[in-house]
Amino acid sequence: MIVHRSAFEGPTPRYRRLRAGRHVVALAIIGMAGAWGGTEAALAQNPPPAAPQRAVKPKAPAAAPAAAAAAQPAAPAPHTGAPHTGAAASAGELVARVGGRDVSSSEIRTFLAAVGPDQRAALARDPALLNQTLRAMFARQLILKEAADKKWQEQPAIAAQLAKLREEAIVETYLQSVSAPPENYPDEAEIQKAYDANKGALVMPRRFHLAQIYVALAEGSDSAAEEKAKAKVADIQAKLKQPKADFAQIAKDTTDQRDLADKGGDLGWLPEPQLVPEIKTRVMGMTVNAVSEPIKLADGYHIVKLIETKPSETMALADVRDTLVQRLRAQRAELNRRAYVARVLEQNPPAVNEIALSRIAGELTQSAGAAR
Repeated sequence: MIVHRSAFEGPTPRYRRLRAGRHVVALAIIGMAGAWGGTEAALAQNPPPAAPQRAVKPKAPAAAPAAAAAAQPAAPAPHTGAPHTGAAASAGELVARVGGRDVSSSEIRTFLAAVGPDQRAALARDPALLNQTLRAMFARQLILKEAADKKWQEQPAIAAQLAKLREEAIVETYLQSVSAPPENYPDEAEIQKAYDANKGALVMPRRFHLAQIYVALAEGSDSAAEEKAKAKVADIQAKLKQPKADFAQIAKDTTDQRDLADKGGDLGWLPEPQLVPEIKTRVMGMTVNAVSEPIKLADGYHIVKLIETKPSETMALADVRDTLVQRLRAQRAELNRRAYVARVLEQNPPAVNEIALSRIAGELTQSAGAAR
Protein backbone atom coordinates (compact mmCIF):
# COMPACT_ATOMS: atom_id res chain seq x y z
CA MET A 1 0.00 0.00 0.00
CA ILE A 2 1.20 3.49 -0.81
CA VAL A 3 -0.49 5.39 2.02
CA HIS A 4 -1.00 4.50 5.65
CA ARG A 5 -3.97 2.14 5.85
CA SER A 6 -6.76 2.80 8.32
CA ALA A 7 -10.34 1.80 9.13
CA PHE A 8 -10.68 -1.11 6.67
CA GLU A 9 -8.34 -3.89 5.63
CA GLY A 10 -9.50 -4.94 2.19
CA PRO A 11 -8.14 -7.61 -0.17
CA THR A 12 -6.57 -4.93 -2.37
CA PRO A 13 -4.41 -1.99 -1.42
CA ARG A 14 -6.13 1.24 -0.39
CA TYR A 15 -4.58 4.54 -1.34
CA ARG A 16 -6.55 7.10 0.64
CA ARG A 17 -7.63 7.17 4.24
CA LEU A 18 -11.13 5.74 4.31
CA ARG A 19 -13.77 8.04 5.73
CA ALA A 20 -15.86 5.19 7.01
CA GLY A 21 -15.42 1.44 6.74
CA ARG A 22 -18.17 -0.85 5.56
CA HIS A 23 -19.18 -1.87 9.08
CA VAL A 24 -18.93 1.67 10.45
CA VAL A 25 -21.35 2.92 7.81
CA ALA A 26 -23.70 0.02 8.38
CA LEU A 27 -23.76 0.50 12.13
CA ALA A 28 -24.32 4.22 11.80
CA ILE A 29 -27.31 3.67 9.57
CA ILE A 30 -28.67 0.81 11.64
CA GLY A 31 -28.62 3.14 14.61
CA MET A 32 -30.89 5.51 12.72
CA ALA A 33 -33.36 2.88 11.62
CA GLY A 34 -35.45 3.23 14.75
CA ALA A 35 -36.36 6.70 13.59
CA TRP A 36 -37.44 5.52 10.14
CA GLY A 37 -40.41 7.54 9.01
CA GLY A 38 -39.48 10.70 10.91
CA THR A 39 -35.83 11.34 11.68
CA GLU A 40 -34.97 14.15 14.10
CA ALA A 41 -32.02 16.34 13.20
CA ALA A 42 -29.00 16.08 15.47
CA LEU A 43 -26.43 18.81 15.98
CA ALA A 44 -22.98 17.38 15.32
CA GLN A 45 -19.65 18.77 16.44
CA ASN A 46 -17.87 20.54 13.60
CA PRO A 47 -14.37 19.35 12.64
CA PRO A 48 -11.48 21.80 12.42
CA PRO A 49 -10.60 23.09 8.96
CA ALA A 50 -8.77 20.50 6.92
CA ALA A 51 -7.35 20.10 3.45
CA PRO A 52 -9.95 18.84 0.98
CA GLN A 53 -7.63 15.97 -0.04
CA ARG A 54 -7.45 14.60 3.50
CA ALA A 55 -10.24 12.28 4.50
CA VAL A 56 -11.70 12.99 8.01
CA LYS A 57 -13.82 10.61 10.09
CA PRO A 58 -17.05 12.26 10.82
CA LYS A 59 -17.91 12.51 14.28
CA ALA A 60 -20.93 10.59 15.41
CA PRO A 61 -24.21 12.54 15.64
CA ALA A 62 -25.41 13.70 19.03
CA ALA A 63 -26.71 10.71 20.93
CA ALA A 64 -29.72 12.25 22.62
CA PRO A 65 -31.94 12.94 19.60
CA ALA A 66 -31.24 9.46 18.25
CA ALA A 67 -32.05 8.06 21.66
CA ALA A 68 -35.32 9.95 21.63
CA ALA A 69 -36.27 8.23 18.41
CA ALA A 70 -35.39 4.86 19.91
CA ALA A 71 -37.31 5.74 23.06
CA GLN A 72 -40.59 6.03 21.18
CA PRO A 73 -40.69 3.02 18.82
CA ALA A 74 -43.56 2.74 16.42
CA ALA A 75 -44.35 -0.61 14.92
CA PRO A 76 -44.75 -0.75 11.15
CA ALA A 77 -48.33 -0.32 9.99
CA PRO A 78 -50.10 -3.63 9.31
CA HIS A 79 -50.54 -4.66 5.71
CA THR A 80 -54.15 -5.13 4.65
CA GLY A 81 -53.36 -7.34 1.67
CA ALA A 82 -54.95 -4.89 -0.76
CA PRO A 83 -52.85 -3.29 -3.48
CA HIS A 84 -51.73 0.30 -3.01
CA THR A 85 -53.81 2.86 -4.85
CA GLY A 86 -54.16 6.61 -5.04
CA ALA A 87 -51.88 8.47 -2.61
CA ALA A 88 -50.14 5.27 -1.59
CA ALA A 89 -49.19 4.48 -5.19
CA SER A 90 -47.67 7.92 -5.62
CA ALA A 91 -45.28 7.20 -2.76
CA GLY A 92 -43.05 5.27 -5.16
CA GLU A 93 -42.42 1.79 -6.46
CA LEU A 94 -42.24 -1.21 -4.19
CA VAL A 95 -38.69 -1.90 -2.98
CA ALA A 96 -39.27 -4.56 -0.34
CA ARG A 97 -41.89 -6.36 1.68
CA VAL A 98 -41.04 -6.67 5.36
CA GLY A 99 -43.21 -8.39 7.93
CA GLY A 100 -46.34 -8.02 5.82
CA ARG A 101 -45.64 -4.36 5.09
CA ASP A 102 -44.66 -2.86 1.73
CA VAL A 103 -41.65 -0.55 1.71
CA SER A 104 -41.68 2.03 -1.09
CA SER A 105 -38.78 3.72 -2.83
CA SER A 106 -39.83 7.08 -1.37
CA GLU A 107 -39.46 5.71 2.16
CA ILE A 108 -35.97 4.45 1.34
CA ARG A 109 -35.03 7.82 -0.14
CA THR A 110 -36.32 9.61 2.97
CA PHE A 111 -34.25 7.29 5.13
CA LEU A 112 -31.10 7.80 3.05
CA ALA A 113 -31.60 11.58 2.99
CA ALA A 114 -31.05 11.57 6.76
CA VAL A 115 -27.71 9.79 6.40
CA GLY A 116 -24.51 11.86 6.48
CA PRO A 117 -22.92 12.81 3.15
CA ASP A 118 -19.84 10.63 3.69
CA GLN A 119 -22.00 7.60 4.48
CA ARG A 120 -24.21 8.30 1.47
CA ALA A 121 -21.14 8.46 -0.75
CA ALA A 122 -19.94 5.10 0.60
CA LEU A 123 -23.35 3.56 -0.11
CA ALA A 124 -23.39 5.04 -3.62
CA ARG A 125 -20.01 3.47 -4.37
CA ASP A 126 -20.95 0.04 -3.09
CA PRO A 127 -24.36 -1.44 -4.06
CA ALA A 128 -23.63 -4.47 -1.89
CA LEU A 129 -23.17 -2.21 1.14
CA LEU A 130 -26.47 -0.47 0.37
CA ASN A 131 -28.22 -3.82 0.18
CA GLN A 132 -26.58 -4.96 3.42
CA THR A 133 -27.50 -1.73 5.19
CA LEU A 134 -31.14 -1.83 4.13
CA ARG A 135 -31.41 -5.46 5.21
CA ALA A 136 -30.05 -4.50 8.61
CA MET A 137 -32.63 -1.71 8.79
CA PHE A 138 -35.42 -4.13 7.89
CA ALA A 139 -34.21 -6.57 10.55
CA ARG A 140 -34.29 -3.78 13.11
CA GLN A 141 -37.85 -2.92 12.13
CA LEU A 142 -38.93 -6.54 12.54
CA ILE A 143 -37.29 -6.76 15.96
CA LEU A 144 -38.87 -3.46 16.95
CA LYS A 145 -42.31 -4.72 15.96
CA GLU A 146 -41.81 -8.01 17.81
CA ALA A 147 -40.73 -6.17 20.96
CA ALA A 148 -43.71 -3.79 20.73
CA ASP A 149 -46.12 -6.70 20.24
CA LYS A 150 -44.76 -8.23 23.46
CA LYS A 151 -45.09 -4.84 25.23
CA TRP A 152 -41.40 -4.95 26.02
CA GLN A 153 -41.36 -1.19 26.52
CA GLU A 154 -43.86 -1.50 29.38
CA GLN A 155 -41.49 -3.44 31.64
CA PRO A 156 -40.58 -1.20 34.62
CA ALA A 157 -36.81 -1.23 34.00
CA ILE A 158 -37.23 -0.57 30.27
CA ALA A 159 -39.86 2.12 30.87
CA ALA A 160 -37.46 3.86 33.27
CA GLN A 161 -34.67 3.81 30.67
CA LEU A 162 -37.00 5.17 28.01
CA ALA A 163 -38.20 7.92 30.30
CA LYS A 164 -34.63 8.94 31.05
CA LEU A 165 -33.72 8.95 27.37
CA ARG A 166 -36.82 10.99 26.56
CA GLU A 167 -35.95 13.52 29.26
CA GLU A 168 -32.37 13.82 28.02
CA ALA A 169 -33.56 14.26 24.44
CA ILE A 170 -36.00 17.01 25.40
CA VAL A 171 -33.36 18.90 27.38
CA GLU A 172 -30.70 18.49 24.67
CA THR A 173 -32.89 19.54 21.75
CA TYR A 174 -34.29 22.48 23.73
CA LEU A 175 -30.78 23.66 24.62
CA GLN A 176 -29.81 23.39 20.97
CA SER A 177 -32.77 25.55 20.00
CA VAL A 178 -32.11 28.33 22.54
CA SER A 179 -28.35 28.39 21.94
CA ALA A 180 -28.38 28.46 18.13
CA PRO A 181 -26.62 31.60 16.77
CA PRO A 182 -28.53 34.02 14.52
CA GLU A 183 -28.81 33.00 10.88
CA ASN A 184 -26.52 35.86 9.80
CA TYR A 185 -23.69 34.82 12.14
CA PRO A 186 -20.79 35.07 11.46
CA ASP A 187 -20.42 38.11 9.23
CA GLU A 188 -17.65 38.50 6.67
CA ALA A 189 -15.39 40.44 9.04
CA GLU A 190 -15.56 37.64 11.63
CA ILE A 191 -14.86 35.01 8.98
CA GLN A 192 -11.82 36.93 7.76
CA LYS A 193 -10.57 37.37 11.31
CA ALA A 194 -10.87 33.63 11.98
CA TYR A 195 -9.08 32.85 8.72
CA ASP A 196 -6.18 35.18 9.54
CA ALA A 197 -5.88 33.76 13.06
CA ASN A 198 -5.76 30.16 11.84
CA LYS A 199 -3.57 30.44 8.74
CA GLY A 200 -0.89 28.35 10.39
CA ALA A 201 -3.33 25.44 10.64
CA LEU A 202 -4.59 25.89 7.09
CA VAL A 203 -1.42 24.88 5.30
CA MET A 204 -1.87 22.32 2.54
CA PRO A 205 1.08 19.90 2.58
CA ARG A 206 3.09 19.14 -0.53
CA ARG A 207 1.10 16.88 -2.86
CA PHE A 208 2.08 14.30 -5.45
CA HIS A 209 0.02 13.15 -8.42
CA LEU A 210 0.98 9.50 -8.74
CA ALA A 211 0.14 6.48 -10.84
CA GLN A 212 1.29 2.97 -10.17
CA ILE A 213 1.45 -0.58 -11.37
CA TYR A 214 0.83 -2.96 -8.50
CA VAL A 215 1.80 -6.61 -8.32
CA ALA A 216 0.21 -8.33 -5.35
CA LEU A 217 2.25 -10.58 -3.07
CA ALA A 218 0.79 -11.30 0.33
CA GLU A 219 3.16 -11.25 3.27
CA GLY A 220 4.30 -14.76 4.13
CA SER A 221 3.64 -16.15 0.62
CA ASP A 222 5.43 -19.33 -0.37
CA SER A 223 8.41 -19.39 -2.72
CA ALA A 224 6.27 -20.32 -5.75
CA ALA A 225 4.11 -17.22 -5.30
CA GLU A 226 7.20 -15.06 -4.82
CA GLU A 227 8.81 -16.34 -8.00
CA LYS A 228 5.59 -15.77 -9.94
CA ALA A 229 5.35 -12.19 -8.68
CA LYS A 230 9.01 -11.49 -9.47
CA ALA A 231 8.55 -12.85 -12.99
CA LYS A 232 5.56 -10.59 -13.52
CA VAL A 233 7.49 -7.57 -12.23
CA ALA A 234 10.39 -8.35 -14.55
CA ASP A 235 8.02 -8.62 -17.53
CA ILE A 236 6.43 -5.26 -16.64
CA GLN A 237 9.84 -3.62 -16.33
CA ALA A 238 10.82 -4.91 -19.75
CA LYS A 239 7.67 -3.39 -21.27
CA LEU A 240 8.28 -0.05 -19.51
CA LYS A 241 11.80 0.15 -20.96
CA GLN A 242 10.56 -0.20 -24.51
CA PRO A 243 10.72 2.98 -26.68
CA LYS A 244 7.57 5.10 -26.30
CA ALA A 245 6.26 2.80 -23.58
CA ASP A 246 2.77 3.85 -22.42
CA PHE A 247 2.69 3.57 -18.62
CA ALA A 248 -1.10 3.96 -18.43
CA GLN A 249 -1.73 1.20 -20.98
CA ILE A 250 0.75 -1.14 -19.32
CA ALA A 251 -0.89 -0.46 -15.98
CA LYS A 252 -4.31 -1.16 -17.48
CA ASP A 253 -3.09 -4.48 -18.85
CA THR A 254 -1.03 -5.72 -15.90
CA THR A 255 -1.85 -4.10 -12.54
CA ASP A 256 -3.41 -6.24 -9.83
CA GLN A 257 -5.27 -3.16 -8.57
CA ARG A 258 -8.15 -3.79 -10.96
CA ASP A 259 -10.36 -0.96 -9.74
CA LEU A 260 -7.67 1.45 -10.99
CA ALA A 261 -6.84 -0.41 -14.20
CA ASP A 262 -9.22 1.63 -16.37
CA LYS A 263 -7.60 4.78 -15.00
CA GLY A 264 -4.14 3.61 -16.02
CA GLY A 265 -3.20 3.13 -12.38
CA ASP A 266 -3.83 6.82 -11.61
CA LEU A 267 -3.93 7.32 -7.83
CA GLY A 268 -4.79 11.01 -7.99
CA TRP A 269 -3.29 13.62 -5.66
CA LEU A 270 -1.80 12.32 -2.42
CA PRO A 271 -0.57 14.58 0.43
CA GLU A 272 3.00 13.93 1.51
CA PRO A 273 2.11 12.98 5.13
CA GLN A 274 -0.08 10.14 3.86
CA LEU A 275 2.66 8.39 1.92
CA VAL A 276 4.39 5.47 3.59
CA PRO A 277 8.10 6.16 4.19
CA GLU A 278 9.39 3.80 1.48
CA ILE A 279 7.26 5.46 -1.20
CA LYS A 280 7.83 9.00 0.05
CA THR A 281 11.62 8.57 0.05
CA ARG A 282 11.58 7.32 -3.54
CA VAL A 283 9.08 9.90 -4.85
CA MET A 284 10.90 12.85 -3.26
CA GLY A 285 13.93 12.10 -5.41
CA MET A 286 12.04 11.65 -8.69
CA THR A 287 11.48 14.14 -11.50
CA VAL A 288 8.12 14.67 -13.18
CA ASN A 289 7.16 11.75 -15.50
CA ALA A 290 9.90 9.54 -14.03
CA VAL A 291 9.08 5.91 -13.21
CA SER A 292 10.54 4.19 -10.16
CA GLU A 293 12.15 0.81 -9.87
CA PRO A 294 9.90 -1.78 -8.18
CA ILE A 295 9.36 -0.94 -4.51
CA LYS A 296 8.75 -3.96 -2.27
CA LEU A 297 6.22 -3.41 0.49
CA ALA A 298 4.36 -5.83 2.74
CA ASP A 299 1.50 -6.20 0.25
CA GLY A 300 3.57 -6.64 -2.91
CA TYR A 301 5.50 -4.64 -5.52
CA HIS A 302 4.76 -1.04 -6.52
CA ILE A 303 6.10 0.64 -9.65
CA VAL A 304 5.32 4.33 -9.28
CA LYS A 305 5.15 7.13 -11.82
CA LEU A 306 5.34 10.78 -10.71
CA ILE A 307 2.92 12.72 -12.90
CA GLU A 308 3.00 16.12 -11.21
CA THR A 309 3.72 17.83 -7.88
CA LYS A 310 2.24 20.80 -6.03
CA PRO A 311 4.18 22.69 -3.36
CA SER A 312 2.95 23.27 0.16
CA GLU A 313 0.62 26.28 0.31
CA THR A 314 -1.91 28.00 2.54
CA MET A 315 -5.47 27.22 1.51
CA ALA A 316 -7.47 30.14 0.16
CA LEU A 317 -10.29 31.58 2.23
CA ALA A 318 -12.81 30.51 -0.41
CA ASP A 319 -11.72 26.88 0.03
CA VAL A 320 -12.22 26.84 3.81
CA ARG A 321 -14.98 29.41 4.24
CA ASP A 322 -17.78 26.90 4.84
CA THR A 323 -15.68 25.01 7.38
CA LEU A 324 -14.81 28.22 9.22
CA VAL A 325 -18.47 29.28 9.29
CA GLN A 326 -19.48 25.91 10.75
CA ARG A 327 -16.73 26.09 13.34
CA LEU A 328 -17.57 29.65 14.38
CA ARG A 329 -21.26 28.82 14.67
CA ALA A 330 -20.47 25.74 16.78
CA GLN A 331 -18.25 27.79 19.09
CA ARG A 332 -20.89 30.50 19.45
CA ALA A 333 -23.58 27.89 20.13
CA GLU A 334 -21.44 26.40 22.91
CA LEU A 335 -20.90 29.83 24.48
CA ASN A 336 -24.63 30.57 24.24
CA ARG A 337 -25.41 27.21 25.80
CA ARG A 338 -23.15 27.78 28.80
CA ALA A 339 -24.51 31.30 29.28
CA TYR A 340 -28.10 30.05 29.15
CA VAL A 341 -27.45 27.30 31.73
CA ALA A 342 -25.69 29.79 34.02
CA ARG A 343 -28.59 32.24 33.68
CA VAL A 344 -31.15 29.55 34.55
CA LEU A 345 -29.21 28.68 37.70
CA GLU A 346 -28.80 32.35 38.59
CA GLN A 347 -32.53 33.02 38.24
CA ASN A 348 -33.41 29.87 40.18
CA PRO A 349 -30.54 29.31 42.62
CA PRO A 350 -30.73 25.82 44.15
CA ALA A 351 -30.51 25.60 47.95
CA VAL A 352 -28.11 22.73 48.68
CA ASN A 353 -27.85 21.00 52.06
CA GLU A 354 -24.07 20.57 52.08
CA ILE A 355 -24.12 18.27 55.12
CA ALA A 356 -26.57 15.87 53.46
CA LEU A 357 -24.61 16.06 50.25
CA SER A 358 -21.37 15.21 52.05
CA ARG A 359 -23.02 12.10 53.49
CA ILE A 360 -24.03 11.00 49.98
CA ALA A 361 -20.47 11.61 48.80
CA GLY A 362 -19.18 9.43 51.63
CA GLU A 363 -21.59 6.66 50.68
CA LEU A 364 -20.35 6.82 47.11
CA THR A 365 -16.76 6.54 48.30
CA GLN A 366 -17.57 3.51 50.44
CA SER A 367 -19.51 1.91 47.61
CA ALA A 368 -16.62 2.42 45.19
CA GLY A 369 -14.16 0.94 47.68
CA ALA A 370 -16.34 -2.12 48.22
CA ALA A 371 -16.64 -2.66 44.47
CA ARG A 372 -12.86 -3.00 44.20
